[in-house]
Amino acid sequence: MSPGEESVSLTKGSRYRIESMETREKPLLTHGVFKGYATIGPDDAIVMELDESHKDMAGRIRLIPCHMIIAIDVIQAVEEEKKPEKPQTMYG
Repeated sequence: MSPGEESVSLTKGSRYRIESMETREKPLLTHGVFKGYATIGPDDAIVMELDESHKDMAGRIRLIPCHMIIAIDVIQAVEEEKKPEKPQTMYG
């Protein structure tokens, strides 16, 4: 990353289109809302709530192991909520 560029991160509540490995010939497409991260044994996964394009699977949760992801398209980004700073005690 060059100086002045902001890093990109997945944010909860954002909509993504994810292409991941299903078979050698055909990728698995996932459309939905990012809910966070999960751990499956030693592997990390992203958690997606499937949207209406998945028909009868809409609303269900899909975990996609990170090492299976081919591409992520940002459909609608939600800004990350800034957590209020914890009040600090001043001594003096």
